[in-house]
Amino acid sequence: MATTVRTAPVWVNDGTSGLGARVLRLLLASDVAHAAEPSDCEVLVWVSAHDADARADRKESALTGLAAALQMSDRLQHVVLVSSAMVYGAWPNNPVPITEDAALRPDVEFAYARQLGAVEQLVDTWRSSVPGRTATVLRPAVSMAADGTSGLGSALAAGMGQRVGEDDPPAQFLHLDDLASAVLLGAERRLDGVYNVAPDGWVAGERVRALAGAVPRVKLPDRVNEVVTNLRWRFQRGPIPPGLRSYTRWSWLVANDRLRAEGWHPTVTNEQAYVEGTEAKWWTMVSPKRRQELSLGGLVVLILIVLGATIRVVRRARARRR
Repeated sequence: MATTVRTAPVWVNDGTSGLGARVLRLLLASDVAHAAEPSDCEVLVWVSAHDADARADRKESALTGLAAALQMSDRLQHVVLVSSAMVYGAWPNNPVPITEDAALRPDVEFAYARQLGAVEQLVDTWRSSVPGRTATVLRPAVSMAADGTSGLGSALAAGMGQRVGEDDPPAQFLHLDDLASAVLLGAERRLDGVYNVAPDGWVAGERVRALAGAVPRVKLPDRVNEVVTNLRWRFQRGPIPPGLRSYTRWSWLVANDRLRAEGWHPTVTNEQAYVEGTEAKWWTMVSPKRRQELSLGGLVVLILIVLGATIRVVRRARARRR
């Protein structure tokens, strides 16, 4: 078991983000010293990979920044990297739950998840290049809080439990306070290896739907459902990478046994983290009877719109053939 670090200076690369600020507060409250500059640190905490938006168009610069930080201190002996459970990918044949020994299979259409794999590889290369170096790689579930949910976390939460006419997969939601405590443990104990970070268990898809205040489902034909899904992504939440959809379509639930064995334990449940990290929707304030009336009326209108669009496409295709 790794020894406890009491005086080794720790540097957090971003102390202003929702996660980074929490980590700094925990460091100040503990016996772990905080380094003012990366050149002074023995332990580097890198949270930038976690705080990304749905487009993840800043990942290349984050990778470059981490590479530079790893070379800035001759004293650096340990790195805590906050990655994501998204590196496992969301697939219908995923084990439930996924352990740290599983292969990394991120959606090839989602650059963010693929690039996280590159970030993890960079840290592993740094670790193995000099004897005695160690690294904690954390792979958290969707992380949320009232004052710190990232753009990516919000996009995932918006998509989960929202599928039209299909069953929703179960999901996990981690509070940023619990993620920050995992980071502190990795820095204090210099844990060496990969650790999933998630609350105990998960939330059933129907429960996520209820918490989100989603409308009742009506089964739609596959083609119509695909068109409706694309329209909802496009107009309800703005442009979202196509690869992100698989993470709302299939489960990617992770086991937390390995981190628990090191003494970490979650303090906030999946449901509590979700409720705190999302805003209540007007739909949840409407009576069940009124919800049903509105949902049925809305679905009828939506189906008519889709059918109308389909008819126009067919007519245009016929016109081109003439």
